[in-house]
Amino acid sequence: MKPPVEMARLFRERGLKMTPQRECILDVLRGAEGHPSAEAVYAEARARMATMSLKTVYQTLNDLVAMGEIQQLDLGTGASRFDPNVDVHHHLVCTSCGKVRDLYADFRSIEVPPGASQGFTVGSAEVVFRGLCAECQGAALAR
Repeated sequence: MKPPVEMARLFRERGLKMTPQRECILDVLRGAEGHPSAEAVYAEARARMATMSLKTVYQTLNDLVAMGEIQQLDLGTGASRFDPNVDVHHHLVCTSCGKVRDLYADFRSIEVPPGASQGFTVGSAEVVFRGLCAECQGAALAR
């Protein structure tokens, strides 16, 4: 994610103010691991700023997605997750606890087979690996 001064400029270019609430949300995202949901961002932001509203969190996250500064992910974990890492990467998802981690691997050779595109023009592909994280594996073995 870009530095605070650059983010403030990007908001201003869209006619938006850099409010203390937005600064707080950006700070939460910068320190986030695991691709938080909007509710997780809200909980952390609210702990830092009691006046934070869930509406402000959702609006700021939507603005950041529209600006291309974060990615909104639907990884089948029950809620959209938000990723401040906009570099090209893929994901590992724990099917037990929902933990999400970035995976850097080269999958440029993945393509839709000839004749199977069903009229789609494919612009990008995402690879999601599902399985158990180390903690869930350990818990499963302990049972």
